[in-house]
Amino acid sequence: MSGHKAKKMFGQNFLVDQNIIADIVACIHPEAADNMVEIGPGLGALTRPLLKRLERLHVVEIDRDIIARLEADYPQANNNVKLMINAGDALEFDFATLPAPLRIVGNLPYNISTPLLFHFASYAKRITDMHFMLQNEVVERMVAEHSTPAYGRLSVMLQYRFAMEKLLDVPPASFRPAPKVDSAIVRMIPLPPEHILVRNEKVYSAVVSTAFGQRRKTLRNTLRSYLDEAAFDELGINPQLRAENLSVADFIRVANYLGDKQS
Repeated sequence: MSGHKAKKMFGQNFLVDQNIIADIVACIHPEAADNMVEIGPGLGALTRPLLKRLERLHVVEIDRDIIARLEADYPQANNNVKLMINAGDALEFDFATLPAPLRIVGNLPYNISTPLLFHFASYAKRITDMHFMLQNEVVERMVAEHSTPAYGRLSVMLQYRFAMEKLLDVPPASFRPAPKVDSAIVRMIPLPPEHILVRNEKVYSAVVSTAFGQRRKTLRNTLRSYLDEAAFDELGINPQLRAENLSVADFIRVANYLGDKQS
């Protein structure tokens, strides 16, 4: 599939380092019967080694030129085809149409990585795990602990429902064209339903967004429309702290307190 020019509109950077590719496949550890879907197969750097191990692989691809190449390389002439091509935007794709439990992998376009992560999160109950290539800065934010510079809304909105781990650093030289940022591989495993303690996700999301909307201000200022001094005392939270100082468990307590008050 050589000769394809990366398209900036799709945020394309194609992985070419064979050692890194082998390391990523080892991290994913595909089993033959897995229900796996790859987001943005591109020039097939991961697709080819995955197909050697899987009975069937779904891919979601938006680039029509790449789709045409995939269709030429993997003719869908009968029901025994190993590669199932789903043409379209991953942000709009209904992953409930694929067999569960689902494993999702991919080199995500960095320009839409955050909305993609939230889109995948909405299907968490159908997912076994996810392995993604992302901008290193995003991965650091995903796995950050509270009271650290990288900790923010993304950390809190993902950590309450996923166990996450940074696995590999991937330098720019591993891609063509080389991006201007470092990359990393992250593993995301949905937490069991009984471990998700948020009772009202809309309230939780609103509180987190409001708290980090002006992250340099204290909670007394950012959450004034949600909590008065008595509520802070009841929750045992110092209103002089900032959003970055609250753990995920703290945000869950605040959201559940507010949700219970509303019900």
